[in-house]
Amino acid sequence: MRWARHAVPAAVTALAALAARDLLQREHALRRNFPLLGRARYLLESVGPELRQYIVAGNNEERPFTRDQRRWVYASAKRQNNYFGFGTDNDIEYTPGYPVIKHRTFGRAVPASTPTIGHEVRLPAAKVLGGARRRTHAFRPESVVTISGMSFGSLSGPAVEALNRGAAIAGCLHNTGEGGLSAYHRHGGELILQLGTAYFGCRDDQGRFDLARLKEAVAGAPVRALEIKLSQGAKPSLGGLLPAAKVSAEIAASRGIPIGRDCVSPSRHAEFSDCDSLLDWVELLAAETGLPVGIKSAVGDLDFWTELADLMRDTGRGVDFVTIDGGEGGTGAAPLIFTDSVSLPFQQGFARVYPVFAERDLHEQVVFVGSGKLGLPDNAVVAFALGCDMLAVGREAMLAIGCIQAQKCHADTCPTGVATQNAWLTRGLHPASKAVRAAHYIKTLRRDLMKVAEACGVEHPGLIDADAVEILGGRTSATPLREVYGYRPGWGLPSAADRKAVVELMSTEAPQGAVLRRHRPPRADAGGHTGRRRCGPVEVGPHGGSAAWRVSGGPRLLLRRRRRPPRGVGSVSLPPRVVPVGSRGWTG
Repeated sequence: MRWARHAVPAAVTALAALAARDLLQREHALRRNFPLLGRARYLLESVGPELRQYIVAGNNEERPFTRDQRRWVYASAKRQNNYFGFGTDNDIEYTPGYPVIKHRTFGRAVPASTPTIGHEVRLPAAKVLGGARRRTHAFRPESVVTISGMSFGSLSGPAVEALNRGAAIAGCLHNTGEGGLSAYHRHGGELILQLGTAYFGCRDDQGRFDLARLKEAVAGAPVRALEIKLSQGAKPSLGGLLPAAKVSAEIAASRGIPIGRDCVSPSRHAEFSDCDSLLDWVELLAAETGLPVGIKSAVGDLDFWTELADLMRDTGRGVDFVTIDGGEGGTGAAPLIFTDSVSLPFQQGFARVYPVFAERDLHEQVVFVGSGKLGLPDNAVVAFALGCDMLAVGREAMLAIGCIQAQKCHADTCPTGVATQNAWLTRGLHPASKAVRAAHYIKTLRRDLMKVAEACGVEHPGLIDADAVEILGGRTSATPLREVYGYRPGWGLPSAADRKAVVELMSTEAPQGAVLRRHRPPRADAGGHTGRRRCGPVEVGPHGGSAAWRVSGGPRLLLRRRRRPPRGVGSVSLPPRVVPVGSRGWTG
């Protein structure tokens, strides 16, 4: 057994080298935090589809994100093949509520021929944020996709940094979450500063809102808008508690709270107590900072929305944007009853709020932002059809930077370092490399939205209306989305002026597919010459029997009718053939 004496040390050395490599590499947080053991996860993942197919669960049975959904996000973030083969495995015809997007055979927008086209399309918002109320710093967001509010404290510092760097690369806005501005938010990405009930980052020593500190924070960072958080879909009307053990020096500095003491977020704001005082505060913030100001809320009782819209119509005061967060949205930690049963899901909630504004002719003055599992193209298209102008993606962006849906956010034991403050676990997350993945995911989502818009015959996903989607009621029935939610004609679309502006923007941003242009051959000359003539690189017959067509950006094609068969052979109608000019076997 001499070979064993040498084999065992060799195996130990190899494993040690492999462990060292895992510790030093920066691509996979799990392997960096758990050398060797972390590799088992990837091994199991590689055979996971087969195990689930025969033993465990189907591709669409896991929650909150199915395996197919996660695979699409992971592949998109890594710029790998995110296509699926053999057709859908969704039970479409037997699933009530299943949305189907109706493509158009002809439309204003022509899909591009090249599959890779669209990755770099910025896809700006169809509305100008703050434009309707003429805010000093009104602007058109460069991207309809934004990164949703997830605080430093809920997420780790490296995770926030990765998202901010990714936002800078992708050219999209990054919401700070209610935890305030931290050093991790200052890596190039433009920001939406969220103001929660505790006013972190802009509060005095007693915890009250401090306007001077807010203006100081805005002046020292690339803040483009302010969002007042009224409630969150996963835990509406519920305050929060950050335990003293989690209140590190960095978190204390960004939130403006003492180190090592429990940090309590109240369930209600102290600066206003009704819609009238809320609008007063909105106008104060807008006047003092010049920034667009909006609100974020889950949807429950509609009385709040009705009163808010009535005041906006009657007084001229108003919010610049409204973010609707669905009950299926995410959170770091919340009681089960709140995550499962409090607040309406996104579609139901948004479809109740939007008409409140539309009935008062306010829908064209407000930018509507949707949130709650909208980082998947199918959900996003339905949101646009209902009237969303922008999307806020949260957990999908977390998946892009390494989250494996371990659902340990509340336990501070996230194995990939995304949602934990554990220094050993967070060291595995390398912000620079994960930023690229976040950017890839956002760009791919925008590309897919653009492709669907073109399939629907329009230039921008914001121009997809409620007639472009039908909701299946089973195998034998389907209802247009407009009828499902009682939308009137024109609802769900920007104003005519905004539609015109975004069409002009998209016509310069993205190529509108391949356009055939016919080049007619010249007629025979005055002398009746019947020889062949040339039209550019195309050879034509004496009677103009061939026609050259050029595909914009592609090869020249030759359209030629086949010769008639000899008389007596039978009458056969042969279609024209289209072949590239210069193809072998053709003599002209």
